[in-house]
Amino acid sequence: MTKKRTALVTGSTSGIGKAIAERFAAGGADVILSGFGDADAIEADRAALAASAGVEVGYSGADLTDPEAIAEMMAMAEVDFGGVDILVNNAGIQHVSPIEDFPARKWDLIIALNLTAAFHTIRLAMPHMKQQGWGRIINTASAHALVASPFKSAYVAAKHGIAGLTKTIALEGAEFGVRCNAICPGYVYTPLVEGQIADTAKSRGMTEDEVKRDVLLAAQPTKEFVTSEQVAAMAAFLISPDGDQINGAMMQIDGGWVAH
Repeated sequence: MTKKRTALVTGSTSGIGKAIAERFAAGGADVILSGFGDADAIEADRAALAASAGVEVGYSGADLTDPEAIAEMMAMAEVDFGGVDILVNNAGIQHVSPIEDFPARKWDLIIALNLTAAFHTIRLAMPHMKQQGWGRIINTASAHALVASPFKSAYVAAKHGIAGLTKTIALEGAEFGVRCNAICPGYVYTPLVEGQIADTAKSRGMTEDEVKRDVLLAAQPTKEFVTSEQVAAMAAFLISPDGDQINGAMMQIDGGWVAH
């Protein structure tokens, strides 16, 4: 980056989001962390990242299923950091269940966090980005933004929605220096996937090792999990000058899954 920027990364207290926040901070961006977890551990990570990267690091514990809480988080970013220049919508949850048993409240929660929250953060970040003539929005989608798997109706619907939202915002921001893209990882070994493995094992009557081998990695021809650091590297490329003409793209990091 040629100019100091502020990046807000949702779901950045662990997993992919944490790796992205660390990569951006290492590149010189101020960072706002967002997510849930142990308060002391989050503060320790925040302070350590600020000290090691020499940047300002903030934190918001906003409930991203609550539009008012999102508005408060974005207002905080405006007051404390002058606005969000780089927005990464990464927060997400998963539930695995046959459609006839899928709890309606789980559907509502997954759509709210995985899709609707991105709508709210983008609509609140866009005025600042347009005004300054530069902005980068990255949505963490999934291979499930492009293909489906059984028992994941809400997640697949939300991620397909993220793909459509990404393309729409890419068109709206194109002439204002704003770029919007989605990263579509295959299976990344994160706390979210750990929980998914357990849920899938239960729903399919399999062991967790069988789920890893025969369900998750069966979809990825490389037979390897994607790493959080690889996703972070793609995000860093998308906000660099080399990524300036990438807009509205679904950037696959899936070991060849979608090539089937």
